[in-house]
Amino acid sequence: MELSQKTTVVTGAARGIGLALTKALLDEGGRVVMSDVDATALRAAAAGMEGDVLPVEGDVACGAAVQALAAAAEAWAGPKGVAIWINNAGLARHRWISDYSEADIDLMLDVNLKGTILGSQAALRLMKPRKRGHILNVISTASLRGIPGETVYCAAKWGVRGFTQGLGEEAAPLGIRVTALLPGGVATGFWAAAAERQAPLEKFLSAKHVADAAVGLLRMDDVCVPRELVLRSLDDRDFTVSP
Repeated sequence: MELSQKTTVVTGAARGIGLALTKALLDEGGRVVMSDVDATALRAAAAGMEGDVLPVEGDVACGAAVQALAAAAEAWAGPKGVAIWINNAGLARHRWISDYSEADIDLMLDVNLKGTILGSQAALRLMKPRKRGHILNVISTASLRGIPGETVYCAAKWGVRGFTQGLGEEAAPLGIRVTALLPGGVATGFWAAAAERQAPLEKFLSAKHVADAAVGLLRMDDVCVPRELVLRSLDDRDFTVSP
């Protein structure tokens, strides 16, 4: 897919991977609807962009907010509509299962799993009449294995991966591509500050590595249908929480 002048929705766009995705898409000449629940960080991030961006505050776990995001994005995109929707928003609470509160569990499942489902649903509704589009779900290698200290996060990400595979089968006959990007440990703000980090940050992927891989996947979809890409550093290992 040629990305120039294409409109992409990116959730969790105020920082980390979402911010890197926004920059990478703008570098390709694209237009980006930046969404994040943190309004202050979102405004600051959007103000620092060089290119066509529309900041839209919203909680991916709230159906009404996701529908409002979709409506704003479609109106801003113009006649060609939203071409790409990237479900990137996510969060983790790294601790042992005995230490999770019910609120922790609800929040992680709501943002990581429910948020991806609601975003994909909104994207599919926009793209279905045009019989084209690409939904990219940024997941994690935590969807491939169980990791101590990340049990609930793993559960959410395994759910997202299963959902993405099923969505791909539903969307393919409609002309809509669905791709999963599974990065390993990424040197974002969370890990930079995490006291339990067991490996130096240079062992991690950068957010730019993930964004560049996403752009590569999006470019490919006129040629083939990439379903899933696992992205690891050359020095990959499990980055887990210490007891």
